[in-house]
Amino acid sequence: MTDEKQWVLVTGAAGGIGAATCRRLAADGLQVWAVDRDGAGVRAVVEGLEGSGHRMTTIDLTSLSSIDALVEEMSATGIRLMGMIHHAAVLRRRDSIDEITEDDWDFQIDINLKATFFLDRAVARFLVEQGDGGAIVNFTSQGWWSGGFGGSVVYAASKGGIVSMSRGLARTLAPKGIRVNTIAPGFVDTAMMRDGLSEEALAANVAQVPLGYLASPEEVADAAVFLVGSDSRYITGATLNVTGGQLMY
Repeated sequence: MTDEKQWVLVTGAAGGIGAATCRRLAADGLQVWAVDRDGAGVRAVVEGLEGSGHRMTTIDLTSLSSIDALVEEMSATGIRLMGMIHHAAVLRRRDSIDEITEDDWDFQIDINLKATFFLDRAVARFLVEQGDGGAIVNFTSQGWWSGGFGGSVVYAASKGGIVSMSRGLARTLAPKGIRVNTIAPGFVDTAMMRDGLSEEALAANVAQVPLGYLASPEEVADAAVFLVGSDSRYITGATLNVTGGQLMY
């Protein structure tokens, strides 16, 4: 039996922006399928959502078989998927480029870029099979444009790849009614942002933002929900800059 409710797949759902996105979607009356490698964290998010019937899956996105299994699980339930908001990412911050190891490179590229492509492709196939079109929202970073700095250049490289890849997917999937866009957050008040930064370094980052403060996860979630929904139906291949003016292009 087909579930006629509108579902959104959210990855990285246990993180700050991911959890805020889940809450916003549920508050708007949509069904959330929340995904994260942190099983306890994603369960807590789902249990706190408005409404009922939301689902969760614990997954390691570096495993391509796990991605296939997730899509098979969704297909077996008969849900109608309107799109995906893909937040899941990792950052290994080093003090300088000289401290970056091959493992640092592989870890960030595998999760941030490789997994994004194969997940996007699997979700796109699901949407094509449904025949209703849909939307994919990938998360990049201000680093895709600025290049990052010091020991975060690998993270920035992976995020630049996401923008380029998403544009290619947008062109490829547009004839099938599937839109692909990216969001470039600036400095957001999350655990990832604060990890490894002193208060002085954090203050120096905030000083770069014309609006003068760290974004809340909710402010970024609002942009993601806009791009996955019908209000953005004529937008594809775009990168939405949510940086408080830090980036202007």
